[in-house]
Amino acid sequence: MSDSSTNFYDLVQPAVKKVNPYVAGKPIDELKREYKVSYVSKMASNENPLGSSLKVATALHNFAANMSRYPDGSGHNLREKLAAFLQVDMNQITIGNGSNELLELVARVFAGPDDEVMYSQYGFAVYPISAQIVGATAVEVPAKNFGHDLPAMLAAITAKTKLIYVANPNNPTGTLFRRDDWEAFISQVPSNVLVVLDEAYLEYAEHACNDGSYPNGVDYINAYPNLLVSRTFSKAYGLASLRIGYMLGCAENISYINRLRMPFSVNAYAQVAAITALSDPQFVTKTLRTNDQGMMQVRNAVEAKGLEVIPSFANFITIKFGENALEIYEKLLREGVIVRPLANYGMTEYLRVSIGNNHENNHFMGALNKVL
Repeated sequence: MSDSSTNFYDLVQPAVKKVNPYVAGKPIDELKREYKVSYVSKMASNENPLGSSLKVATALHNFAANMSRYPDGSGHNLREKLAAFLQVDMNQITIGNGSNELLELVARVFAGPDDEVMYSQYGFAVYPISAQIVGATAVEVPAKNFGHDLPAMLAAITAKTKLIYVANPNNPTGTLFRRDDWEAFISQVPSNVLVVLDEAYLEYAEHACNDGSYPNGVDYINAYPNLLVSRTFSKAYGLASLRIGYMLGCAENISYINRLRMPFSVNAYAQVAAITALSDPQFVTKTLRTNDQGMMQVRNAVEAKGLEVIPSFANFITIKFGENALEIYEKLLREGVIVRPLANYGMTEYLRVSIGNNHENNHFMGALNKVL
């Protein structure tokens, strides 16, 4: 029998007490309930406005008869497909419940209370959370022009540095570092310091950098065994609801991550969807073209109002609204438009806006006209 006087807070692990949980974008149904709006454009979570491939929908429909079966815990068929697609060995790949799970698993596997975990200012919120969970010391390196200052990160490495998170492009700013800067950085990181290269927006960046200056992480995993590359099917492939991501690296480090990865963490539907998505490059091409058009549409409209934007190589744009950014966010909600406030990143004057389809972009711009 429990004692009602028990102080359960005292039972919580010290590292967990310090965790600031990740705050997701406001769901559509929640906004409808709160503000009684009927039409909502969700432009807060960088989702694919085209949905997902019709081939994926057909594959999932056909797979429904297997719902009672456990998924393949190793994700063999998906890893085999990815290995052929990326021209790497299967044992260099693991899969996860979104890349988010894998980013956190790296910290759980390799870092602890006596270690330092480094990331950039304005970096993805999961990086400091991952450090907090394992009780490591979080080291935030000041950004340069809202992006990674890779030379400063090199200079910040100490004997306690165990893990460095870098994102290319970066979320929530959309900034990018090029091949020359990346190679100068990774070649100087000590071999006993792990680097996690987060490429959640890889497809958009490679498309935008058509001059070959984008450094694809897969090209470096054999040369640098301390490098791990994380990717997702949530963005360009439109599978966000199924939570499916993957990580690449040297076989030894991938094997350590698999020791801690939960059995069946990636459901069977997600695996089938990802395999099918890789077989439909036309959908990704259409996604990138749609993003090009939408980015130009939104950016031109915003800049025409005299607002500053951070140039983006992803599927979102970050806009400076000034000290009343949160007020504008709230007013946009009342117009049925969900965007992302960035106060928790220390960017109190900015809002991040996902690029939507033509109707969503027009809804946002119309609502912005009314709000301003």
